Amino acid sequence: MNTLQTTFCGISFENPLVLASGILGVTGETMADVVNRGAGGVTTKSWWVTKHEGHKNPVIIANDSYLMNAVGLPDAGIEKSREEITEYRKHTNAPIIANIVAGSVEDFTKITQKATQLHPDIIEVNISCPNVKKEFGNLFSGSCHFAEQMTKSVKNHAGDIPVSIKLSPNVANIADVARACEANGADAITAINTVGPGLRINPELRTPILHNTFGGVSGPAILPIALRCVWDIYEAVKIPIIGTGGITTGRDAIEMLLAGGTLLGVGTALHFRGKDAFSLISQEMEEFCQAEGVKHISELIGAAHQA
Repeated sequence: MNTLQTTFCGISFENPLVLASGILGVTGETMADVVNRGAGGVTTKSWWVTKHEGHKNPVIIANDSYLMNAVGLPDAGIEKSREEITEYRKHTNAPIIANIVAGSVEDFTKITQKATQLHPDIIEVNISCPNVKKEFGNLFSGSCHFAEQMTKSVKNHAGDIPVSIKLSPNVANIADVARACEANGADAITAINTVGPGLRINPELRTPILHNTFGGVSGPAILPIALRCVWDIYEAVKIPIIGTGGITTGRDAIEMLLAGGTLLGVGTALHFRGKDAFSLISQEMEEFCQAEGVKHISELIGAAHQA
C-alpha cells in the first residue's frame, strides 16, 4: 500500500499534498505540471462570477521567513476557468479543488451553480481573504452567523460535490466558526488562509511597500499559527480538515497531520524550495515514516491529541 495515499471526502489522492489556492493555479497546464512534479492534487485560484481586477503592483514581497501578498484575487471570470479545467483534464486525472469567492450570499449562490457545471472534485469556499476587505467589508469568516449563511448557500447548490469552507485565523475563536460550518452542512474545513494583514514600509521612500498598503502573510513564519488553528478545529468538529499554512518541509507536513489535517495545502513552499517542492516534501515524509515505523499516514492524523 502507498504510505502516502489518502482518501478525503471519498476522493482518492496519491499523496496528501495539494497545491494551495492562489499559487500557480492560473492555467490548466501549470496546475497539471504541479501534479507531474509530485502534488497529489491542486486547488484553483479563486473563481469569481465575473472578471475581478485585483490590486495594482507591487503586490508581493518576501524574505527568508515569510511572503506577504496583496494580489486581491484577480480572475478573468468563471467562463475562463472552464477553459483551464478542460486543459487540466487533458494532462491528468488528479483531483482538482475549485476555490470560489464572492462578495455576497447571492453571488456565492451564482458562483456555486456555475462551478458545479465544471465538475470539480471538491468546492473550497473562500470566506476569509483579507485582501478584499476594503471592497466587501468584514470577512464572512469573522462571525459564525455569516459563516453559517455562506455554508448554507453553497451546500444548497453544490449537489453531490463535497464542500470545504476556508477559514481565517484572524478571528476570536476559529473552532466556533468551524462548528457553525459543520452544523450547516460543510463536508470539510480548510485552515488557514493568510495571517494578518501585515504591513512593511520602505524607509527611504517613507511609504508602504505594497500598493494596497496591507497584505496577507504566508510562509514558514505562520506554521505555528496554522498548526494551532488546525488543532483547535480537530478538537471541535468531526469533518476532515485541509491543513494549510507554512508547510515547507516533510517534517512540517508530519506536524500538520499530527495536529489533525488529512490533506495538506502547500503554496509558498514553491517560492522557498523551488518547483520540485512537492516531490521533496513527499520524499521527506516517506523517509520519516520509514524511520518511525509508520506504515500509513492515517496513523498520524490527529495522533498528537492522544499523546
